[in-house]
Amino acid sequence: MREVASGIGRRASIVMLALAAVFAASAGWIHAKAALAQVLLDRAWRESGHGERPVKPWPWADIAPIARLRVPRLDQDEIVLDGDSGQALAFGPGWSPRSAVPGTHGLVAISAHRDTRFAFLRELRKGDTVQLDTASGTRRYRVADMRVVDSRSTRVAAADADDALLLVTCYPFDALVPGGPLRYVVRAEPEAEMPARIAAIVAR
Repeated sequence: MREVASGIGRRASIVMLALAAVFAASAGWIHAKAALAQVLLDRAWRESGHGERPVKPWPWADIAPIARLRVPRLDQDEIVLDGDSGQALAFGPGWSPRSAVPGTHGLVAISAHRDTRFAFLRELRKGDTVQLDTASGTRRYRVADMRVVDSRSTRVAAADADDALLLVTCYPFDALVPGGPLRYVVRAEPEAEMPARIAAIVAR
């Protein structure tokens, strides 16, 4: 009887080890796929003339790079995609087509997932520089405000309502269940338009 129990135990251990190996391989593949996607997005960005014309990162994609978002203090460098659909946000930050086009005057809104590409938003501070590279050049913004809003009652303002950059992600950052109604919104304003206020913030 002991031998039978021992044999069953060995087989169960082998099955558990095999399952663990499968899950580990699956997780590794997910990370490898994400890393490859970033390489392809970077290549598409360069081939697009820095957003001058749409270039698909892979043949079947319905997304293309439109801008590059950089935060020097945090060493963040993200390719921004031309839409905020579920597919776009699976690979990187997405520009909201309801907002102003990156690189133009107006309210530009960009969103991404809180646990991947926009996890760094929780580390942003007032006065931080945010750079947005587009085909028309680089616009530099300074972080002016961070707040939590309820998406059920708050909507992004019209594209021509203001000249600013909004970075949006879900909130709380460490929520166990994704998809809640709260959003963490970082507002950044063009550097040239608020020198006195930003100088005071940076000097603190």
